[in-house]
Amino acid sequence: MEKEQKMTASEKSADGSSVYEINNGKLSLRARTKSGELVSLVNLENGREYIWCADPKHWGWSSPILFPQVGACRDGKYSYDGKQYDMPQHGLARHREFTLVSQEKNELWFSLTEGEETLRNYPFRFELLIGYVLQDRAVKVIWQVINRDEKTMYYSIGGHPAFNCPLNKSEKKTDYSIWFHGVDKICSRGIDMSNGLATEQITEYKLEQEKLPITETLFDRDALVIENQVHSVSLVKPDGTPYLTVDFEAPLFGVWAPVGGKSPFVCIEPWYGRCDSQHYAGDLAGREYGHTILPGDQDEFSYWIRIEDEM
Repeated sequence: MEKEQKMTASEKSADGSSVYEINNGKLSLRARTKSGELVSLVNLENGREYIWCADPKHWGWSSPILFPQVGACRDGKYSYDGKQYDMPQHGLARHREFTLVSQEKNELWFSLTEGEETLRNYPFRFELLIGYVLQDRAVKVIWQVINRDEKTMYYSIGGHPAFNCPLNKSEKKTDYSIWFHGVDKICSRGIDMSNGLATEQITEYKLEQEKLPITETLFDRDALVIENQVHSVSLVKPDGTPYLTVDFEAPLFGVWAPVGGKSPFVCIEPWYGRCDSQHYAGDLAGREYGHTILPGDQDEFSYWIRIEDEM
């Protein structure tokens, strides 16, 4: 990762964080220092924006990073080395200000390290890097996790990108569908909406030509949590053609929109971690889908957002 000498913010976001832009002639991407968050992805061929604008009327985020926790801990707490710590849903990083590391024509990198506030809730010294790399009509999102501590570190990590759906004001979200590539059904783990914890309930959705229609009630029981079934998911226009695909190697992912069916976006969320189950009573080291990293070591994960949309 070579550092560019000239690193200039294109604007300030509403919360005062800096927004940086890269452009490869086909796509324009903007990301902000708050949460290292992707806030815009525009197809320069047709001027179309694909990232949700974070209007708090529906949901005040565009694509926050989930670290060091995906989902909720039981009772909002976890145990480590005989001590209990508070941990908010989806972790700490999305509320933190990242530092711009490098800005090149096709690539942006942001960094977050531990501080006094993070150490109160997560007792590890770390560096979290987020990279955005434009390649043709796609963006590769990269996470690098570095253990800067002298002890083994335990964590989870995930994405939460929200994509505009419908694309046009004249259309309805319920005219669209979700394409789960390569399967004729999906099974979703239940989430207890009173506490955000995973249940033993499994709901099966049968697909038509690998597609699931978006209905007003699809997310009334929270996110679809899909484990070890699919690694490529597309949003599909009313004419049956995909306009955006998310590719990932993550062992599980969420598909989510707020309850009520009125929000004009859908999230496709690659996860390397998951909320606690209702009955989990273990410590940080034993959490399902959690990751372990030794002192001085580094983990890397990535996923792709591909634009399929034509003029």
